[in-house]
Amino acid sequence: MFTGIIEAIGSIRALNPKGGDVRVHVETAKLDLSDVKLGDSIAVNGVCLTAVELPGDGFWADVSRETLACTAFVDLKAGSKVNLEKALTPTSRLGGHLVSGHIDGVGEVIERADNARAVQFKIRAPRELAKYIAHKGSITVDGTSLTVNAVNGAEFELTIVPHTLAETIMIDYRPGRLVNLEVDLLARYLERLLLGDKAAEPKASGLTESFLAENGYLKN
Repeated sequence: MFTGIIEAIGSIRALNPKGGDVRVHVETAKLDLSDVKLGDSIAVNGVCLTAVELPGDGFWADVSRETLACTAFVDLKAGSKVNLEKALTPTSRLGGHLVSGHIDGVGEVIERADNARAVQFKIRAPRELAKYIAHKGSITVDGTSLTVNAVNGAEFELTIVPHTLAETIMIDYRPGRLVNLEVDLLARYLERLLLGDKAAEPKASGLTESFLAENGYLKN
């Protein structure tokens, strides 16, 4: 688990094909690795990766085909900057929100505009994630815990203050940039709970308007 509070900006040192997937070398810059051991989890742009080698300047991790297919990791190359966060410990401050490091989908930055000293971003999420994104709710973008300021369909807006811009890779976002999205865990669990016994049915499709109406959640 993670908090979505970025601890350092690192960079991709190497991406080596290996047996059909990829082994990546992440240079961790100021991230303190003194308490990290082999097998520990580190979030890279919000993707939970397992350290399999610790050469001193960072770590190596294996990236599966599934991760490459479901995240914006496929667009990274040697030299790409990445957000880094070590896994949550029992004594960590929960400064953001609970983040699993499991990406739900890939969004696209469609607008960027100055807003006083902050920067306003508009991001388009995949349609299937729109139901989990709420005004003033939490969302994780490339591993950064953020508050949604406005929602319009599958598009949502973020206001990023100078500190966050300085401490994450968001300073480099421009329209067309693909980003990893993880929706709030509570929204996903709530959807599953509302399905009740139907959750045990094969290929339960999730909440629909007809399901909500049939089960008394919608009123005429």
